[in-house]
Amino acid sequence: MATDAGLIAIGAGVAVGLCGIASAMAEKDIGSAAVGAMAEDEKLFGKGLILTVIPETIVIFGLVMAILLWTKM
Repeated sequence: MATDAGLIAIGAGVAVGLCGIASAMAEKDIGSAAVGAMAEDEKLFGKGLILTVIPETIVIFGLVMAILLWTKM
């Protein structure tokens, strides 16, 4: 039983960790493109902000999965 709890905890950590790394990699590219677009046209600030926030929702999904795994312990 303790082994199962440990594996669930490792799975929850991997879920949040990998989602965070993937989100950071995506946000890096989107952020640099958004800053470049805003340098040319300031009206693109809102679109750049929205596109920068979208990868962060992936981390929220990872956190929800970790919480669901944690509650099964």
